[in-house]
Amino acid sequence: MLFWILVAALTAALAVILLYPLLRGAKAADNIRAGEAAVYRDQLRELDRDLDGGLITPEEADYARAEIGRRLIAVSADEPAQTPKPARHHRFTEAFVLLVLPVLGLCLYLTTGRPDLPSQPLEARLENPGNDVAVLITKAERHLAVNPDDGKGWDVLAPIYFRTMRVNDAQLAYRNAIRLLGPSPVRLDGLAETLMAVSDGVVTEEARQVLEQSLTLEPDNPRARFYIALSMEQAGRPNEARQAFETLAKQSPADAPWLPLVNEHIAMNGGAKAGADPAAPGANPAAPGNPTQQDVAAAETMNAGDRQQMIRGMVESLDAKLSEDPNNFEGWMRLVRSYAVLNDKDRAVGALKRGLAAFPPPGEQGRQLLALARELGIATEGATQ
Repeated sequence: MLFWILVAALTAALAVILLYPLLRGAKAADNIRAGEAAVYRDQLRELDRDLDGGLITPEEADYARAEIGRRLIAVSADEPAQTPKPARHHRFTEAFVLLVLPVLGLCLYLTTGRPDLPSQPLEARLENPGNDVAVLITKAERHLAVNPDDGKGWDVLAPIYFRTMRVNDAQLAYRNAIRLLGPSPVRLDGLAETLMAVSDGVVTEEARQVLEQSLTLEPDNPRARFYIALSMEQAGRPNEARQAFETLAKQSPADAPWLPLVNEHIAMNGGAKAGADPAAPGANPAAPGNPTQQDVAAAETMNAGDRQQMIRGMVESLDAKLSEDPNNFEGWMRLVRSYAVLNDKDRAVGALKRGLAAFPPPGEQGRQLLALARELGIATEGATQ
């Protein structure tokens, strides 16, 4: 009951605030001319004082008095001779403020709100956060503010920060966890991923050093090996990148979830899918968009600008061939990833939509396209329409 009394009081107060300018507007307008006349009369009295004090000459006083008198006569002539009209009320606006606006707000609250829920202050929600990620983060941050040397707290908070896209906070949390609990493959890989997220997906030198430290602790760590191979690809060393990806693919289980992604990078760097028939269309290095051995050799002798231009030309060639023959799932996967690597998000989204038109999301191949887009940070909203 107290809640509804407060709601009614706040609604009434808001209505008064909104109506006050409408009710006083006409009265304020009627007083404008009277105020101007009072100002001119004050000027005449001040003029007499200046004359008595010898501040101005009689000639100057006569001239000023004549000018002020002229203005005063003009103001008096503009005043209405008849009785002023009563103030005009804004009936529709007042009715809207007093009736329609409160009723509309009440209906909206009853539709989308939860008046039946009891009040729950922040302290109570912190005691029982449930699945509320924001409350979980707040609780952990309060704990770490009091206990900054709690390595386990930083270890738990770091991946939560990363999943909620607070990459700078995640980086600090991973560093604190490593400092307090020591390095581990999971913590080092997480730190490397935050460094790459800050640099828009580029495997920086610092990230590479962190990944190499992770491999010294776990030589068969697939995540660290993938990112190191990716750093070779980004550095324009396709042969080394392909060999690293192929080694990772050969040592991975046949049902490894990362294997399709590894195969995509093998194909992008001129190789064939691991375990596939080299003569098969999906594994043919000369398939649409795949660089030939001559292309790879030529790329190794180019400068960075020429190499980038060559890569863009190959991607555009793949795009054109897929427009003619859209029934090439591997080609769509390569095209989406290629545009993402080139940091051309608009074309990546366009390629995703066209690929999903050929391979709808309900199918396995459509789901793989959507999974690739999410991994690359490409917006999937509206891509299936």
